[in-house]
Amino acid sequence: MPPYKDSYSVYGKKYHPQDEAYGYRERGLASWTGKSAQGRMTASGEPYDYRALTCAHKTLPFDTILRVTNIANDRVVLVRVNDRGPFKHGKGRIIDLSWAAAKKLDMLDQGVTRVWVEALQ
Repeated sequence: MPPYKDSYSVYGKKYHPQDEAYGYRERGLASWTGKSAQGRMTASGEPYDYRALTCAHKTLPFDTILRVTNIANDRVVLVRVNDRGPFKHGKGRIIDLSWAAAKKLDMLDQGVTRVWVEALQ
């Protein structure tokens, strides 16, 4: 069983991972993690790979496939949840994308952009 299956706390806030992602849809801000995090362990136990199409979400189950749409330019990417976050940088951030996913959405220069996120499985 991967880490963070049970409830966990970060910065004094408690999170309760969901058992399934069915029906999940949300609009909010996406950030991204760069190449400097390459090789660091994710919450799922696998090393971060900036070239992989992955993301961090606070509560969705690991291995959930998400369709992320950049609202500003309608670009779309499919990503797999393999980490927890984002936890820093204020309210509104709902997902933290890998560098490769952010590149596909053409958001590397912005750092943060508004997105529509839907669970596919």
